[in-house]
Amino acid sequence: MVRRAFPRAEQKIIFASEGSFMKTDIVIIGAGPAGIFTAIELIKKGSKQHIVIVEKGKAIEERHCPKEKTKKCVNCKPYCHITTGFSGAGAFSDGKLSLSCEVGGDLPSLIGETLAQETIDYTDKIYLEFGADPHIEGLGNKEEVKNIRRRAIKAGLRLVDCPIRHLGTEKAQGLYYAIEKYLLENGVEMLFGYECSNIILNGDECDGVYITNGKETKEIHAKTTVIATGRRGAEWLESVCAEHDIAHIPGTVDIGVRVEVRNEIMEKVNEVLYESKLIGYPQPFKNKVRTFCQNPGGFVSQENYDNDLAVVNGHSYKELKSDNTNLAILVSHNFNHPFNQPIAYAQKVGELTNMLAAGHILVQRFGDILDGKRTWPKELAQSNVRPTLPDAVAGDITAAMPYRAMINIINFIQAMDEVVPGFASSETLLYSPELKFYSNRIKMDEHFNTNVRGLHCLGDSSGWTRGLMMASVMGVLMGREIAERELGKIPE
Repeated sequence: MVRRAFPRAEQKIIFASEGSFMKTDIVIIGAGPAGIFTAIELIKKGSKQHIVIVEKGKAIEERHCPKEKTKKCVNCKPYCHITTGFSGAGAFSDGKLSLSCEVGGDLPSLIGETLAQETIDYTDKIYLEFGADPHIEGLGNKEEVKNIRRRAIKAGLRLVDCPIRHLGTEKAQGLYYAIEKYLLENGVEMLFGYECSNIILNGDECDGVYITNGKETKEIHAKTTVIATGRRGAEWLESVCAEHDIAHIPGTVDIGVRVEVRNEIMEKVNEVLYESKLIGYPQPFKNKVRTFCQNPGGFVSQENYDNDLAVVNGHSYKELKSDNTNLAILVSHNFNHPFNQPIAYAQKVGELTNMLAAGHILVQRFGDILDGKRTWPKELAQSNVRPTLPDAVAGDITAAMPYRAMINIINFIQAMDEVVPGFASSETLLYSPELKFYSNRIKMDEHFNTNVRGLHCLGDSSGWTRGLMMASVMGVLMGREIAERELGKIPE
């Protein structure tokens, strides 16, 4: 983790008479990409409405991970600084912007592929305005791409073309700090250290939110309420939907592993595509299995969620490089009636894995999985692939991973070996658990209206997006909707 020092941005939050009541035009819950891009677009459209953003974590200039010094996770309380704070998980992620509407969730099915792609292109320009690297990965090398695609087809996999703009973990922090300052300078008020406990309902209309810092509860009344709490807030939003009959359905839950190999194995794919987005439906179960979040020369990382749940992720810096490439392999699970708790299901898988690793991330060599044995620390020390997550615990991930998911992962890795020779090496490392909590899907129309007037849900917590770019796109479109209502172009 690379920490950058930034001066503290000026901000001012005023509650009526220093009390517990505040009135505003727009309240946004969550300062991740969806929430902050809603505010950016409102400003760009010349909106005069007062905007308040409520964020559980800290301002970006105050976010840091103690692991920089301790070299191991210390389970920060009351939340993990990697996942929570201004810009959400984006500040400390690998910082990749997927520039194709084929990647990033199901938002195109709601708004149309044409609008989705147009808004990606527009949003990308905003990222460039705030300092994103102008270089785009994955362009050119058409013949090499054809060769990779040919091998993928032979292996029964589909290669998705997706240009990537790589921000870099350490560079992303500076970019989002510039956005934070821009919002504050344009009158957006930010309330850090508070989380939303519930929404305020007046009949079938949302009248704002209750927020708390653990010591006191305040009310923010607003004409428009936007909930954009990210993957971390998906479970909470699911409970709010159940309590207030906000229309929603169980969505897809992703369970998988993070794979780590030497850079030499992924060298050609890294050079040509930077990120190989591959999809397959391996026998015998034919679940959708995909690669996600590839980090050339990157580092495997740990994130902590509520109830001390430790999950694995990956970071990729612009300048700091390792000898390894890591990527996620995720298995999509769709559940049918009567089961309606996919998030809880994924959490149980994670909890069981954490139990085996004494609260840490579990790592195992692929060859040991095939041989039906656990991995021992001394075996990791003897391998060509040295773990970039130093406090990962060597063990047996198959003791916690559901059979269906494990078989899918094994068969997908073996198919990947035809695309990337050496990928299924006995020394390839698998880290667990890799879980994506965005399975609850809010029912909305193309204008992001829920069945509760005045309430809108965005980003990964809504179940419609996956990743930085598509969440940002959803925010941009929400900002336009609110601005057009303000100008009377569309009805309230």
